[in-house]
Amino acid sequence: MQFPDSRLLIFAKAPIAGLAKTRLAPALGHEGAADFYAGLLHETVSKFSACEIAPIACWCAPNTDHPLFNSFRREHGITLEVQKGRDLGERMATAAATALEKSTSVVLIGGDCPLLTPGHLEQALLWLEGGADAVLGPAEDGGYVLLGLSRFDEHLFQDISWGESEVLETTRSRLSDLGWSWQELDTLWDVDRPEDLVRYRNEVAIESNRP
Repeated sequence: MQFPDSRLLIFAKAPIAGLAKTRLAPALGHEGAADFYAGLLHETVSKFSACEIAPIACWCAPNTDHPLFNSFRREHGITLEVQKGRDLGERMATAAATALEKSTSVVLIGGDCPLLTPGHLEQALLWLEGGADAVLGPAEDGGYVLLGLSRFDEHLFQDISWGESEVLETTRSRLSDLGWSWQELDTLWDVDRPEDLVRYRNEVAIESNRP
């Protein structure tokens, strides 16, 4: 394990129709959207557990009961935690604060960014180990696909319009207000909308099927 004192926190919803990836339902239907998300999440967990860069905790919603979550614990030894909070910011804050009580740094990601690699995780943790207070992985839609922290302040998570295009800029402003140092990875994209499916099939699925 390269960074045994750090933690990778994967935020995940149970792949249940009507709960997961509902914005993909116009293209896939609710069952299809949930199944597609289950595949993305499985790929994410498998990829990051295989590289053994840092211990992993999967923060689950609405609970840890789904068979897919239990397969992560059984097959990969991943810790399961229940997301707690009224909105995404509060849930991420709770997870980060909890993990930082026992870790030197944490990295939070979702399960829907197929281009996020172990190399990105390693770079983020190297920056945090080297003295950065935070690391951002910008997303093309104005959010972020990765947030790394070596310290905690709830100001980073409060009163933010999650899912809107100003999340990244707001977070940068909060980091600046706190006087923290941070680094940024390359900008990536995640799979949220029907148009993202086309991109996924054209760029990711084709690449993964090459010998």
